[in-house]
Amino acid sequence: MQREILKYLHDIKVSIDSIYDFLGDRRDLNVYRTNKLLRRGIERELEIIGEAVNRILKINPSFELSDSRRIVDLRNWVIHGYDKVDDVIIWGIILRDLPGLKNQVEILLSQ
Repeated sequence: MQREILKYLHDIKVSIDSIYDFLGDRRDLNVYRTNKLLRRGIERELEIIGEAVNRILKINPSFELSDSRRIVDLRNWVIHGYDKVDDVIIWGIILRDLPGLKNQVEILLSQ
């Protein structure tokens, strides 16, 4: 695998780990909704994840990463539609999508 792609995969892993660090062991939607600093930090990490995926796809458009287009679209939505970001949708992504992405990235990095 190309060194540049490995770097972007590492960036994705670091951002996912940061999101989990921000949330701590107690993952509570109400805490997330009422903590602007937490929301903005997580949104920023999601932007980084989306940008890293976008850069990987520019290097190798056929790179196998589940939901890569959705990840890039999320990045664009958070950045350009900042006033329409829905906390419940972001929370769902954290709970449903991030664990699988983390697992996939860790597998790719270990190859």
